[in-house]
Parts: sequence; structure tokens; C-alpha cells
Amino acid sequence: MAIESIVPDDMLAVGIPTPGGPEALVPERRPVPAPGDGEVLIRVAAAGVNRPDVLQRMGKYPPPPGASDIPGLEVSGTIMAAGSDVRDRIGQRVCALLPGGGYAEYAVAPVGQCLPVPDGYDLIEAAALPETLFTVWTNLFERAYVAAGDTVLVHGGTSGIGTMAITLCRLFDITIIVTCGSDGKCDQARQWGAHHAINYRAQDFVAEVRRITSGQGVQAVLDMVGGDYVPRNIECMAEDGRHVSIAVLGGPRAAVFIPTIMSRRLTLTGSTLRGRPASFKTLVAEELMRVVWPLVEEGRLRPAMDERFPLADAAKAHARMDAGEHFGKIVLTV
Repeated sequence: MAIESIVPDDMLAVGIPTPGGPEALVPERRPVPAPGDGEVLIRVAAAGVNRPDVLQRMGKYPPPPGASDIPGLEVSGTIMAAGSDVRDRIGQRVCALLPGGGYAEYAVAPVGQCLPVPDGYDLIEAAALPETLFTVWTNLFERAYVAAGDTVLVHGGTSGIGTMAITLCRLFDITIIVTCGSDGKCDQARQWGAHHAINYRAQDFVAEVRRITSGQGVQAVLDMVGGDYVPRNIECMAEDGRHVSIAVLGGPRAAVFIPTIMSRRLTLTGSTLRGRPASFKTLVAEELMRVVWPLVEEGRLRPAMDERFPLADAAKAHARMDAGEHFGKIVLTV
């Protein structure tokens, strides 16, 4: 019996009939999507919960053209069906980066954005890898081109992004300083592997970074806050430092003193991932397979896991993220 024959016609999914708080996430029945050329249909084992999902729920981050309106940017599971050109992938366990559609029992992904889940690797944990791994790799390691011996500053040290940055920096011999919102979270970040953690509510992170680096500053900053953090981040940077913006949770505008950027040869850049074409994400996946995936296969790269919620309880998962008390990744299980 062909594996496609056991795929049902409809599935449980989580929709957003009206934007709002966590209660805006509503379980509903949807048709199972069909994969096209170069795509695979994944029977979802788990889906990662990410900050962009929250923004989409609130009506502030619509899916890109052609993407599913179902939230969810990463899943793990088994390929059950595929386009005619990639049928050899049927039956494989994978985790995948999606433009949307992950909060469902089945999801379609471009085959180039799928990464194989090694034997013995927890399939639920695998769902927490793609979004943060693609994001940290493309921004910290490619755009900021950090390398062994560098020191970096990452805000949100106990978030999915922050914990992934800590893991990767540890694996690639990079010193990482993170900021967190409490002493308890700083302790968690240090236990996870951060070399230094600063409580931004109780300490001036600029002064602390200068102290930690003996006045030299950091080679790179990964910033998801924006707003008035940007000029303060610049004060933390070493000459020829690189500042990468990936979100603007603290505001979309910043005032910077341009002569400082010029005289110290600083680079201010940034990116978003969701709207990038599949061809770009495929190139990133290929690089991750070459450079990072051996560490996954060895069990040395694992995500920091917070709570797991059933798919139908997506609203509870979002309420936990909104509360800001989580450490690492929240996932939905199917």
C-alpha cells in the first residue's frame, strides 16, 4: 500500500479567525494540503512556537504571499507524500522550516528546507531546531561573520534565539554575553552555557559589557529589541564591530550618532527570514548540513526545551510565551 493512501482528507489545525490574545487561536478542521513539485507533506509530530507566531496571532505579522494562514514556522515529523520529483524522500524523518502552516497535523514544506532527524534523536526536540538554528546561523555567523575567539552580545538570553546562540557559540569557541530580565534567568542562561549574563533590569548592560571585555567591546551584537537599545548596543561594540537587528520588540526607530559608526568602522545590518525565497533557505540548509548537522548527529547540539502542549492547547502555549517566563523552546505535540 502506498504511503500516500493513508493520508486523510482533513486534519486538525489551529486557525486565527480574529486577531487577538492567546484565545484567538482556535482548533478547527482543515483540508490536508497537497505537496507540489519540490515539496513534501509531513505528518507532524511537533511544531515549535516562536515569537513571529505571536505577532501573527495579534495581526501584526501576516504570512507572506502564497503561504498558509495557519501559524507555525517549524515542524518535525515523517514525510508521507511528495511531489513527483522528490518521491524518494517519502518515509524519512525530518525537521523543516516553513513559511507557515506548522500548527496542524500535516504540513507542506519545500524539500530543500528539510533536514534529516538522526536515528535516536528525539523527534519532539527536533521540532525546536529549525527556526532558531536558521535565524542564529544566518545572522550571527553569516551576516556578522563571527569566528572562534570573538565575543558577542545577545539580548534575550533565555529565549529560543538566545539559548540557540549560547549553544552555537559554545560549540564554535565564541564567548557569549547575554542579557536577561531577572537574576533567576541569568542563572538559567549561565547554566545553559552563557559565559556571562547581565540582568538588564538591575544593571547597566553597557557598563557591564565594557567591564567584561576590559573596555574593548564585542565583535558582534545580535539584537531583537531595537528602539533605544541600538545606540546603547553601539556603545558595547569594538572597532569594526557588527550589529545585526532581527526584531524590533522595543520599537522600530532608533537615533544613532553617524560619526561614531564612521570613525569606528561599524556595520549595522539586519534581516528577516520568513519572507526570503525557498532558494535562499535551501542554501542555508545545505550549509547547516555541512557545518552544523554533524554536531546534531553526535548529540552535541540540542535545543533548550520548555513546556510541551497538545496541538489543541495552542492558546495555553501562547499564554506561556506571552507571560515571558519560559526558558528555551515551547512546542506543540500532535
